[in-house]
Amino acid sequence: MKIWAIANQKGGVGKTTTAVTLAGLLAEKRQRVLLVDLDPQGSLSSYFNVANIGAINNGVYQLFNEKEITRTMLKNCIVNTNNFKLDLLPANITLSTIDRNIKHKHGLGLVLSKALSKLQNDYDFVLLDCPPMVGILMINALAACDMLLIPVQTEFLALHGLFGMIETVKMVMNVQGMQLSYLIIPTMFDRRTKAAHSTLQQIKQSYKNNVWHSIVPIDTKFRDASQKNMLPSQYTKATKGIWAYNLLLKNLLQMSILQQQKVG
Repeated sequence: MKIWAIANQKGGVGKTTTAVTLAGLLAEKRQRVLLVDLDPQGSLSSYFNVANIGAINNGVYQLFNEKEITRTMLKNCIVNTNNFKLDLLPANITLSTIDRNIKHKHGLGLVLSKALSKLQNDYDFVLLDCPPMVGILMINALAACDMLLIPVQTEFLALHGLFGMIETVKMVMNVQGMQLSYLIIPTMFDRRTKAAHSTLQQIKQSYKNNVWHSIVPIDTKFRDASQKNMLPSQYTKATKGIWAYNLLLKNLLQMSILQQQKVG
């Protein structure tokens, strides 16, 4: 089971779009996929029409609120999206209180990792949609994942958020004594503007080998698909955005194979 976290400390950079699109493309390849919504705002849950986030009794929050996480409890928290048999572990608005209310508990940084280990035989891929902030939820995602995907909008203001995200990754790796592969994904690229080209060039110069070689362009079809609660690749395949994510997925799968070979 491969676990990919999609994170950035800046909001509005395409995290949820990246998670949903990659999940749909994986499902089309007959991969069993679990999406995990770690954002208290519940954008991923709303995408699949689990709209009343405050009414969700079971979800990610339960993982942190139970003394013992059992496989049965986990399965009860997971809902099917009716999209290519994609499953979702939804968010709850009470996720926003975790750092304040349960920070006294021990081992909080590994709650998600331990929980997902109980689903090892149920899924081929788990995609974590992370909150745009550093806290217990972000730390859990970084500790649990095999690879970190960092979508970055190709505009100047996004560079500061990217720098903060990279510093957070370095901090977690140092504290946890771990190595974490990460890939920066330039998103919402508008090739008509000089600012987009300038930002992209700066990202590539600053992070070199950790930047995806291509870009995800601005594509209104992503918005249209979300309005209909449909996976982007289900809504349409005749779009530059879907083509870009197909290319990205091919690259990620190749990276996963190389990772596995190194471990082996």
